[in-house]
Formats: sequence, C-alpha cells, structure tokens
Amino acid sequence: MPAADLAWMLAAFGLVLLMFPGISFFYGGMLNSKNMLNMAMMVFGSMAVVAVIYVLFVHGMVLGNSVGGAGIIGDPLAFVGMESFMTDASEGDIISVDAYWGAFYILFAAISIAIVASGAAGRMKYWAWLIFAALWTILVYAPLAHWVFAFTSDDGETVGGWMRNVLGLHDYAGGTAVHMNAGASAVALAMVLGRRKNTELRPHNMPLVLLGAGLLFFGWIGFNGGTAAGANFLAGYVVLTTTLSALTGALGYLLIERIRDKHATTLGMATGMISGLVGITPAADAVTPVGALALGFITGAVVALCIGWKNRAKVDDALDAFSVHGIGGIVGALFVVFLGAAAAPAGIAGVFFGGDPSLLWRELIAIVVTCVYAFVVTYLIAWVMNKIVPIRVPDDVEAVGLDRGIHAERAYEMETR
Repeated sequence: MPAADLAWMLAAFGLVLLMFPGISFFYGGMLNSKNMLNMAMMVFGSMAVVAVIYVLFVHGMVLGNSVGGAGIIGDPLAFVGMESFMTDASEGDIISVDAYWGAFYILFAAISIAIVASGAAGRMKYWAWLIFAALWTILVYAPLAHWVFAFTSDDGETVGGWMRNVLGLHDYAGGTAVHMNAGASAVALAMVLGRRKNTELRPHNMPLVLLGAGLLFFGWIGFNGGTAAGANFLAGYVVLTTTLSALTGALGYLLIERIRDKHATTLGMATGMISGLVGITPAADAVTPVGALALGFITGAVVALCIGWKNRAKVDDALDAFSVHGIGGIVGALFVVFLGAAAAPAGIAGVFFGGDPSLLWRELIAIVVTCVYAFVVTYLIAWVMNKIVPIRVPDDVEAVGLDRGIHAERAYEMETR
C-alpha cells in the first residue's frame, strides 16, 4: 500500500477506536445511572478479550484459507499469534500492511460484540459476559465474518467465504456480519437472561447519549471510509453517502415520533442517526447521493416503527440492538436489491432499475441465514452457560445497580465535602 493510502487508513483506525467510548456513552446514557460504568466495562472488557483470542487464532478463522475449500470457516492456524506479520514485506514505495489489517479487523469483531451488550444491560454477571464474549466471537462472529469478508484469490489457491464468493452477496462494510448478526444475537441473549426487574427506567443522561451518538458518527466515517482500503475515490464517495444517510435517518425517525407520539425527542434523533448509519453500511458504495438520502430516511422511519417490538414481545433488548442494527441492516441490504444504482462505484443495478432479479433471492438467503445462525448459536451459548452456572446477577445486585454491586464504584459522586 502506498504511504498516502496507509496514512488515511491509520487515521481511519483512530476514528474507529472512538466508536468504543461512543457506544459506552450512547448505551450507558440510556440506562439508569446505577449501570453506567458496567456498560463501559462490558464494552472495553469484551474489546480486550477479543484482542487476545483474535491474535491467537481468530484472524485465521476469519481471513484464512477456507478449511476443506468449503467456504464455512477459515484455517485457525493460518495466522497463529500473527507472527507472520512481523516480517516487513515492503518493496519500494509499497508498504506492507498485513499487521495493520490484523488490527483493523480486531476492531470490527470488538464493535460487534459491544453491540450485543444491549441484550445483557443491567443484569449479567461480569465474568459471564467476558466468557460469553470470547465464545460468541469464536462461534458466531468468526464464521459469519469469514462468509462475508474472506475473498477467494484470483488464482483459486485461497478460498473465501461462501456468502461472498458463491452466493454473490454484496455487503460493503458488514451489514450482515456485524449489524444483523449483533441484532439477532442481542435478542437471543436477552431471552436467556430474562427481563430486568424494572424496565420503566428512563435514560439517565441524555447529553451523554448525544455525545456517544456523535462519537459513533465520527467513528463510522473511519469504519466505512477505511473499508475502501486507501485514500481513493471510493473512500471519499462512501464518506459522502454515509454522512447523508445518517442525517436523514434522524429526520425519518423524528417524523414517525411526531406522528405517533406528538413530539420529537433527542433520544429519537440520536437513534435515528445511528439507524441511518447502520442502513448505509452494506450499501454505501451502491447508491447515489440522493439514494443515500432516501435510504437514511426510510431506515430511520422503519426503525422508529419497529422500536416498540421488544415491549410487545416481552423481550428485554434494553437498548434496541435488534431494531436499530438488525432491522436497520436488513433495510440497507434490501435497498441495494431494489434501488441500487449502476452508476455508483459498486455498479449494481437494483431490480427496480432493470437489475438482475436473482439479486433479491441471493440477498434474502444471506439475511435469513445470518439472522437464524446468529440467533440460534447465541441462544445455545448463553443457555449452556446458564445451565452450568447462572449468568444473571442476584436480585439484590440488580437492585443496587451493577456499578456498585459488581465493580464497587459509582459513575457520579453526589456527596458534598
């Protein structure tokens, strides 16, 4: 990779890192004040666990040569300890970036499990969460990431994942492996854990929610822009479509709120913006700028309509990961199917514009398989763990809050001295 491209990629890496305090603030501010620190601990603790196992063997499971050429899982021994990244293979002005991509993909895996924390908010033992994060990364994230992110080489010596290379899925930056996966997984975890004792608590700190949403927006520029793999036309284009979709996502959500609830809220605006970012992730290179405006607006509106699902279903997905990330990712994927623009960088014409009708069934297969696989395997992981040792905190710990009950800390010291 030329030095200029690497400079942008390093900047994108830094932007993606900001997503972790971003999701801590966004999620934590939506909880009651007694669980603010626990949410941050869940996000950063799982990030640390993911880093360890990813370096040891998960990178091979994601990007290694597919075992048996089946396109199901990569070879876990392909990049053991990432020792092969210690050799500088740079030639002239072309810099070796294998180590960089190893670090970048760690963040993709870590942000995925951080989203799943929505299904455990305020009621899961911390040690159980860290073990769950490791098992989930190995058994749920790694196979899905291999299906979507691993490409078959031109000479056929390296075989990639079946969704990308056999099914022909188009997913720019992880609508399936990250967002639909995490949304379905959060619901499964929430079902095993059960509902919180008090689900009527309001967000305790809306300024923190807005700060977290802003940091996530900032980081998403690196998430989508960095996927372009350089300082190139594609990076600039997806930054444009990402920005447009985020902003109209807020408008779409606010409109539904105004019609349904007779008022628009700051929480709705922040949630709509994140919904627009989720929706554009699989489609950032496949829509026109006007298409990005429409995609964001539609995604925000659909998510707003779906946000009450958890209450009707009695499933306590506390921070709406399924609605925002699961449904938002599905809307974005389907938008490519129906309204993809041949003139956009991906060159995919949607069905409404005379595109290949087979794109619909191929995308639907990817959506269904992703959601079903993530839900079933996540449910089994949590169920087995809970059968061995209960993974939910005792009632007295939940009542006092996990900040004090588990971590012996408080987010806010109100005492005067």
